[in-house]
Amino acid sequence: MPNRRTILIAVAITLLLALAVILIVRIAIHSYDRQIYSKIEAVDTSSWKEPRVAIVFGAAVYQDYLSVILEDRVKTAIALYKAGKVDRILVSGDNRTQNYNEPKAMAEYLASHAVDPKHIVIDYAGRSTYETCLRAHEIFGVNKAILITQRTHLPRAVFLANKLGIEGYGVIADNQNYGSETTYQKLREIPAGMKAVLNLYLFPPATVLGEKLPIK
Repeated sequence: MPNRRTILIAVAITLLLALAVILIVRIAIHSYDRQIYSKIEAVDTSSWKEPRVAIVFGAAVYQDYLSVILEDRVKTAIALYKAGKVDRILVSGDNRTQNYNEPKAMAEYLASHAVDPKHIVIDYAGRSTYETCLRAHEIFGVNKAILITQRTHLPRAVFLANKLGIEGYGVIADNQNYGSETTYQKLREIPAGMKAVLNLYLFPPATVLGEKLPIK
């Protein structure tokens, strides 16, 4: 039976290894941070070939309104669109059940705020950040895009997009102070980052794929 000293050494080594893994994953996730912008004015897509696509990641919706976090993402997309930085907006989110539909709610919000419905593309199977990025590339033919979400989420989103075939640039959609929600999201990104790396290199999720629908 191992003595107390042996157990303590084993625990210490385990903790150090765990911290090392977390640090390595964090470095990887943040390796594309130079491609993240805090201001719309800093985004320059003038040399991009059309269509110039923005991808809006889904978040919670309620019966008749978007969550504050999702509304800020959609508002940022609208601002980019009206500034002429993008000309297509791909909304991607969860629609696993008949009564819950993030992308439909986002599309309706965009259309009600002067975005031409012809310029809105809906992805009903973006159940995770990984799946949204993979489907954007594989189904919708996106090779370059502006990614829109909150500061806490953007490093992982931009990292995944670039690893899955999209030259992705992020625009921060933090239009207000989210209070305790920001702390929750920061903590959530630790396991989410681990999951992103595992999905990329070991356990890809069962992403819904199918007919190619290139954005025009």
